[in-house]
Amino acid sequence: MQNDVDPIETQEWLEALESVLEKEGEDRAHYLLTRLARYASRKGTQLPYAITTPYRNTIPSSREARMPGDLFMERRIRSLVRWNAMAMVMRANMSPDDLGGHISSFASSATLYDIGFNYFFKGPNDEDDGDLIYFQGHTAPGIYSRAFLEGRITAQQLDNFRREVDGNGLSSYPHPWLMPDFWQFPTVSMGLGPLQAIYQAHFMKYLENREMAKAGNRKVWAFLGDGEMDEPESMGAIGMAGREKLDNLIFVVNCNLQRLDGPVRGNGKIIQELEGQFRGAGWNVIKVVWGRHWDPLFAQDDHGLLQQRMDECVDGDYQNYKAKGGSYTREHFFGKHAETLKMVEHLSDDDIYKLNRGGHDPYKVYAAYHSAVNHTGQPTVILAKTVKGYETGSGMAANTTHSLKKLKLDELKAFRDRFDIPIKDDELENVPYYCPDADSPEMVYMRKRRESLGGYIPQRRTKSSSLPTPELKAFEQVTKGSGEREISTTMAFVRILNVLVKDKAIGKHVVPIVPDEARTFGMEGMFRQLGIYSSAGQLYEPMDSDQVMFYKEDKKGQILQEGINEAGAHSAWVAAATAYSFNNVPMIPFYAFYSMFGFQRTGDLAWASGDIQARGFLIGATSGRTTLNGEGLQHQDGHSHILASTIPNCISYDPTYGYELAVIVRDGIRRMYTEQENVFYYITTMNENYQHPALPEDPAVIDGILKGLYCLEENSRKAKLKVQLMGCGTILQEVRAAAELLKKDFKVESDIWSATSFNELRREALEVKRWNQMHPESEAKVPYVTNCFANRQGPVVAATDYMKLYADQVREFIPSRYVVLGTDGFGRSDSRKKLREFFEVDRYFITIAALNALKEEGLIEASVVTKAMQKYGIDPEKVNPVKC
Repeated sequence: MQNDVDPIETQEWLEALESVLEKEGEDRAHYLLTRLARYASRKGTQLPYAITTPYRNTIPSSREARMPGDLFMERRIRSLVRWNAMAMVMRANMSPDDLGGHISSFASSATLYDIGFNYFFKGPNDEDDGDLIYFQGHTAPGIYSRAFLEGRITAQQLDNFRREVDGNGLSSYPHPWLMPDFWQFPTVSMGLGPLQAIYQAHFMKYLENREMAKAGNRKVWAFLGDGEMDEPESMGAIGMAGREKLDNLIFVVNCNLQRLDGPVRGNGKIIQELEGQFRGAGWNVIKVVWGRHWDPLFAQDDHGLLQQRMDECVDGDYQNYKAKGGSYTREHFFGKHAETLKMVEHLSDDDIYKLNRGGHDPYKVYAAYHSAVNHTGQPTVILAKTVKGYETGSGMAANTTHSLKKLKLDELKAFRDRFDIPIKDDELENVPYYCPDADSPEMVYMRKRRESLGGYIPQRRTKSSSLPTPELKAFEQVTKGSGEREISTTMAFVRILNVLVKDKAIGKHVVPIVPDEARTFGMEGMFRQLGIYSSAGQLYEPMDSDQVMFYKEDKKGQILQEGINEAGAHSAWVAAATAYSFNNVPMIPFYAFYSMFGFQRTGDLAWASGDIQARGFLIGATSGRTTLNGEGLQHQDGHSHILASTIPNCISYDPTYGYELAVIVRDGIRRMYTEQENVFYYITTMNENYQHPALPEDPAVIDGILKGLYCLEENSRKAKLKVQLMGCGTILQEVRAAAELLKKDFKVESDIWSATSFNELRREALEVKRWNQMHPESEAKVPYVTNCFANRQGPVVAATDYMKLYADQVREFIPSRYVVLGTDGFGRSDSRKKLREFFEVDRYFITIAALNALKEEGLIEASVVTKAMQKYGIDPEKVNPVKC
């Protein structure tokens, strides 16, 4: 700051501003300052950068909303919650299993949650489904502790914290899959909570604008750690929240100034940094830095030296002030200036130590929450300063606080005494839980507070209303085949989607989602028909308004177009895919994306989708290592199905023909929306055009499509030489061509199999294998894939556009010699023909593989294989695609 060359003039300006504030109010002062700033800018004056405010509370004490409840009773309840949370973690670590757990995160944020539970977190009621709360993952012990006092969780369950295998346990963190009636959101994969909270709030507005659900006064609360804000996902979509004016969204960032192993910004100020970022993104920012014990000191700060001292200290200093006690703080903080030191001369070292931070002061937190829930036109972030490991003894504010799982006996006594827990010294070693009688004042007060807010939370709806499954004949434009016309499976998907959006029973529930490739996928025809959702509607005339398929934005638009933003689009899909639970409205989202930018880029979100029990369709378009000609290494997907197989409730398919896709989508709707099964689908589609046959009349074909394999072409004649050829996606076309070569050039007959899902084949086979192992005296079952080839002649050859591992995963269940071709290695740019030759999955390599398998069976001479390679121009010294 520059030295004041004219203090008298400065004082006149300040007095003028003070007069405006007193007589005409903040709005007038804001207007005048804005006019001055604009005038200075026109004159070319560089204005000082001022996106942050001084390091103090945003809401002055004189303007705080007053907390109406019983402070003593609430402190009592908060103390009990603290104790039982700490006891649960300690008891879990007293066993030889050393199960772990976290004390310090909840210790720092107990007040932040307590005020919310007592006054703001609305439970579900007859009018709406209440608030949605993303609890910080590491604070789970505190949420369990409150549920225990409420009678929703038993002491036995607390003792089974992190012991889930035998049942009646509590998951380590918020996991809806493991506790489906309790947790709403999985949040411990840090960064995903804030990102998903933004899109959940966004989707609630979408439902409201489309008149599908009433948002009412529902809020989405996301509780985060300041260290968590370093995750790119945490901050990646805050601009969208500001742009969309998501005033139903509240972030609460617990700024205890520490990450896992030390300070977040030891050399800076995380609160100030976050304030600037959020305010710049259009958020309402509320800082809760200091507790009310500081208010008398602020009142004495006539010359601003106390504020100056607060502004110049960095977070590393503040960590020391709390960790090293009142005497240290007196010397190193207040001792910088004689005036600030005099401010605290009447305070003891213990009094200085008790100068509280805002996040531990219920009055300050209440005022911030009250302001946030009543703010309109912007999302709100509350930056609350706390102490990590608050009141846990030697762990408080220490760099090792995150690892704190146990307290020493003297620390345990101090914790008990600090929070007035009625447990005797001789009982402390066992760290018992404490819960007052149900009719005690504390328990009665707690119940009344929750009753007034609609009910207990967290709780999760597992069922919603069912949607009907369309008849298969509704998809006749796809199931009847393409005739002479060549189309892609992506085009077939768009046709199926058009059928669904026009369906009178389920059409309005369909949510098409694209990041920024709708035209690539042939979905632009939906722009005018359905509209692209925009909370502002369309404020301009699109440049292509004279076209049939112009870019149409609409406040009631059905399409979600999320820009070049796969993580955001996936989060929007999760919000839609869980609308059955959080909005009591089942929605059918189809998120179409370049398959390479799906599981590879947003794999963590895909895993969370399984945990949260999402229901919907992920469409991996332009799939395969060789089908996307001209693009190259970073676009060509040869492994998404392998990644999809890692998620237990992800059902994945790679169909070749439109009728397969229609059968799969229809059955997905049946399973997810009629039967309400907790699965989601990953279906790959391609942009390669070829003729699509009609759905065969054999009813077994539909069953085979869904199980993952069926015979597409069967040679019923007994042949001297025969092979079984399997393929999926566009490579099935190469398989069919290879069958013709084998027959024409080598008199080898083939049965051709369409393998719609090797993942589903393996899952079924493993289930059968396990059943046989567990029932040794029963008649053994036979896996479906084994049955398919049990009475078939010849070796089996499988070729796909994915890594060999994809088809190889069923090897142990194939009763014949099994050969796999795939596209291992990095992709590269070239034509489809050259790429398939390079990766050795074209018709010629499939033919060679089949002949070599016959040679291995002793049915033909090796020279036949050699002559075939010469015939097709295959160099035996060809470079291995994996190595280049």
